[in-house]
Amino acid sequence: MDIKVLRIAEFLEREKQMKVRELAEKSGFQVHADEIAFDKEIEGVFCGDLLSWVMGNCHESNAWITVQTHLNVVAVAALKEISCLIIVQDASIPQETLDKAKEEHIAVFETSMSAYEACVFCHEIGC
Repeated sequence: MDIKVLRIAEFLEREKQMKVRELAEKSGFQVHADEIAFDKEIEGVFCGDLLSWVMGNCHESNAWITVQTHLNVVAVAALKEISCLIIVQDASIPQETLDKAKEEHIAVFETSMSAYEACVFCHEIGC
């Protein structure tokens, strides 16, 4: 591989990473997180609502966009070492889900955006 091409590829890869804190600052989404959660790196975004599909296809350090809010989303996020949850369409999040996410140091974002809009937004800001 040409050195110039390699450097561009390395630059593009670095640009795709951001911390959860940066997503909070750039998005304006309501966020529930502690300092440990804020310091996690986001390396890509995954969108899906079927937990078994997320378990099989989401990657470590991804931000996960979903409409699901039950306690099991936190279990899957912890198992897959997901950076944060982005709950879309103003879905109501039970307090027990927020409490478990805090215990697991997983940031939970809330937005009125659709899943599609959240995906586009995350792409535009470099998640």
